[in-house]
Amino acid sequence: MIIVVHTTTANMDEAKSIANALVEKGFAACVNMHPITSVYKWKGNVEEEGEVELSIKTTSEMLEKVKKTINSMHSYELPALVWWPIDGEKKYAKWITECVKQ
Repeated sequence: MIIVVHTTTANMDEAKSIANALVEKGFAACVNMHPITSVYKWKGNVEEEGEVELSIKTTSEMLEKVKKTINSMHSYELPALVWWPIDGEKKYAKWITECVKQ
């Protein structure tokens, strides 16, 4: 199954580092990175920070490796990690599957 894993990082350098590791290791086919502003509650306070959002295209079989890689490289105490199955163009899904090592 094709999935998208979502996380955020503190800056573009960290995002690029995680993205490159995931793609180079064959755990993801593609990672999109977007600068965003996040408002969130942390330790009782409302925070507003600039972050970089990552959308990681991979397969459900690679999810644990993706999560382990992100957690080992991430600077946050509690990285956001959410994922969901996606459906789309069959050729694109095939490309993702071919890029990700099984």
